[in-house]
Amino acid sequence: MESEEPLLEENRECKSVLNTWGAFGRELNRVSNIAFPMIVVTLSQYMLRVVALMMLGHLGELELSSASIATSFTNVTGFSVIFGMACALETLCGQAYGAEQFIRVGTFTYGSIICLLLVCLPISVLWIYTDKLLILIGQDPLISAEAGKFSMWLIPSLFPYAILQSLVRYLQTQSLILPMLWSSLASLCFHLPLCWALILKLKLGNAGASLSICLSYVLNVILLGLYVKYSSVCKKTHASFSKDVFLTMREFFQYAIPSAVMVCLEWWSFEVVILLGGLLPNPELETSVLSVCLTITSLHYLVQYSIGAAASTRVSNELGAGKPGAARVAVLAVLVLSVSEFVIASTIIFFCRYILGYAFSNEMDVVNYVKDMTPFFCVSIIMDSLQAVLSGVARGCGWQHIGAYVNLGAYYIVGIPVALLLGFVLHFKGEGLWSGLVAGATVQSLLLALITCLTNWEKQATEARGRIFDGKIPTHDELI
Repeated sequence: MESEEPLLEENRECKSVLNTWGAFGRELNRVSNIAFPMIVVTLSQYMLRVVALMMLGHLGELELSSASIATSFTNVTGFSVIFGMACALETLCGQAYGAEQFIRVGTFTYGSIICLLLVCLPISVLWIYTDKLLILIGQDPLISAEAGKFSMWLIPSLFPYAILQSLVRYLQTQSLILPMLWSSLASLCFHLPLCWALILKLKLGNAGASLSICLSYVLNVILLGLYVKYSSVCKKTHASFSKDVFLTMREFFQYAIPSAVMVCLEWWSFEVVILLGGLLPNPELETSVLSVCLTITSLHYLVQYSIGAAASTRVSNELGAGKPGAARVAVLAVLVLSVSEFVIASTIIFFCRYILGYAFSNEMDVVNYVKDMTPFFCVSIIMDSLQAVLSGVARGCGWQHIGAYVNLGAYYIVGIPVALLLGFVLHFKGEGLWSGLVAGATVQSLLLALITCLTNWEKQATEARGRIFDGKIPTHDELI
């Protein structure tokens, strides 16, 4: 009998290890099923504005430059704000769905749509004065006037965009990704010929570009709205429009405001660095190369953001369900997926550094400068990837306020000052400016990683359940 006891202990350990690896494998499969379709969704929605910008470039330099400035201005002052605020639903709906409070998922979504539509009103007023604001900060009057027209025509697209972002989070938190994939692809396929017809065929210029973006967002909203209304899968989360919707608005804003600050502080830092590039010697070359770097890293960031969205969904669902161990496994799974992706991506980009610049320009100065910058934005890709996924974990836990403080410190106490020091004082120019962003992203990743490692997941699950059940802290038996 004595000889059998060690064997029994060994069998128990083996079963424990197998169960752990089995749980990890299942979680990795769940995360992948969310992340990979989300990449298509995110890229398709991003391409709507990029395609319009590319087609405007064929009309002339004025149309392209004005649309570029207007796109940057509207991203900073409008789309990033709406996008960031909508991320609050990842916490509220995700945890409510995990706790099987299905009606609250629909109620939170209604509240989000109303809140975001209200926020669109002051943003619209701001966009009306785009030309005056651009002239005020020293932009060319002719370009500013055209950019102002583009921004004004873009106002109608802000409202369907707000509804779309709410619907995306509503479906994402239920892991219903395929409907978004098909609707996003359908909208992009609709957008391409419409954009060509309005901009190049009918010569409507900026107005045509803005109108095609608006109609494409409207189509996407209609398709998702029809799916939500008639799909049997969504019936359990349908909610009637009642006073409960208005009661959730206060709670939504409590998470939406720090969520918007968290997103905007990061997005704005990149725009600041591009503007600083215009103050360097040979500003045309510096801003062109920095824009190339930003374009490449932004496209890659969308991939990692999609993995972060999977992290947010899985973590919020498991915390809402009162399963801290499962939430911990979800974090590990998304980190493994993220690291695998950014190692492959950064390696390919590094070995393609000699030809990468030709995708954007035939000027040898630009091509060679992009080659020299490639190691810097390969490091940037690694750091951005880590923080994108860890930010998803933060949203799933409801740490938006912590994320806002982290981003403030990382980019505005470390990142931009380092960029100014390296770029202007030590004369490293564009490489110095981009190194400042790398420093900011590194600090952001380290802080978020530290917070995640020190997390008490049992406490997070208890708080999530208490938040969903109207402030009632559940008992241990309820958590189980």
